[in-house]
Amino acid sequence: MLDPTARGVYAIAPTPFSPDGRVDDGSIDRLVELYRETGCNGITVLGILGEAPKLESAEALAVATRFIRRAGALQVIVGVSAPGFASMRALSEGVMAAGAAGVMIAPPPHLRTDEQILGYFAGAAEAIGPDVPWVLQDYPLTLSVVMTPEVIRRIVEASPSCVMLKHEDWPGLDKITALRGFQREGRLRPLSILTGNGGLFLDFEMERGADGAMTGYCFPDMLVDLVRLQAAGRREEAHDLFDAHLPLVRYEQQPGIGLAVRKYVLMRRGILASDAQRRPGASLSVPSRAEVDYLLARLARHDTRAARLAA
Repeated sequence: MLDPTARGVYAIAPTPFSPDGRVDDGSIDRLVELYRETGCNGITVLGILGEAPKLESAEALAVATRFIRRAGALQVIVGVSAPGFASMRALSEGVMAAGAAGVMIAPPPHLRTDEQILGYFAGAAEAIGPDVPWVLQDYPLTLSVVMTPEVIRRIVEASPSCVMLKHEDWPGLDKITALRGFQREGRLRPLSILTGNGGLFLDFEMERGADGAMTGYCFPDMLVDLVRLQAAGRREEAHDLFDAHLPLVRYEQQPGIGLAVRKYVLMRRGILASDAQRRPGASLSVPSRAEVDYLLARLARHDTRAARLAA
């Protein structure tokens, strides 16, 4: 089960689809093998970039269960965010029965005041039950819900089953510093902090006190190496590695086509059979594919993992 000591890399997995829109189980299996072989600590499925809203409820449970059963020792966290608590509860019960390590909950976009946010997460924690470890997702750029460090502290303190924060604020480095400061002051209990945003600020997020990454960059092996280097105090090596990947990280973070870039590279790596998204979904134009290929060729000069993909 997920607990506050979780650290390392929890890869955000895309949901693989065939060009006709069917879920691609074979690509799920290859994704799990990629995450295992590259040293990830866990996998997060049905996240925002997992196209969860495009899945029927039975499909969502089936996809999560496929990941869980293939994952072995890797912990699997399942996104259960939903408009209503009833569907959140149902999916949570299903995936926990299948062997998930915990669930992740994001706030609905209509929340505006601190009290609305606190009330929502109190209700969500009650809905899934006190024995289900859960991850609080803080992603204001996409969800438009702003949670201050104090609000996060109050949510965590009010719900003992909240064991992790997925931090995706931007700018957000000072938020990590504030939360770790609360802990030094004895005002916040132990809490795992993993960061997202495609890894765009992971180099400094680790230095501010993050425990690792929970994101879906198309080279999870780089994320694993970066986290290990920072944990070992090898700062310059960590930044050199990050700098080599930064142009592709940045390109993958474009709103609207970021998932298309990610799936395209994973297809080039031989993991996904297709870079298809379930409709409606973005696709890469011919010039965009050429730009990604160019970035992969440049990356190959510094990281041999990209060498065989160089166009």
